Amino acid sequence: MNTKIYKQVLFFADHLMAAAQEQDQSTFDGFYAELKQLCEENENTDKDHPVQWETLADFTDDLPLAITIYEQALLKAEAINDKDFRSSISYSIATMKVALDDQAGAIESLEKAKISCNKISDKELKAEIHDLLEELKLS
Repeated sequence: MNTKIYKQVLFFADHLMAAAQEQDQSTFDGFYAELKQLCEENENTDKDHPVQWETLADFTDDLPLAITIYEQALLKAEAINDKDFRSSISYSIATMKVALDDQAGAIESLEKAKISCNKISDKELKAEIHDLLEELKLS
């Protein structure tokens, strides 16, 4: 990933978090718009990367829209065959689908996440994927 882009995404994420904690909606909206613009400017270029799209989705309150953005991030993660991003993005999609009462969709996303996470080092994410999948299958 391009280091400059990564630093920009990290900058936006830090400022979005700060604005959210301060409940400063206008500042939040400004940084969100800048992050969205960065994503759109880099789309389909050599600077395009799932991290920017995943971050944009992380800060999207509209759940159906967030899922759409996560799905876009997932396509980019699949294109570069990054199992860490595929796992975390699929897990995020699943949690959004749970919030929208789409249990079947959540299970489908978790099944993808489970396959992707087999070869990642993040044991906490692996456990979260496993636990949520088991919980949904039992209910």
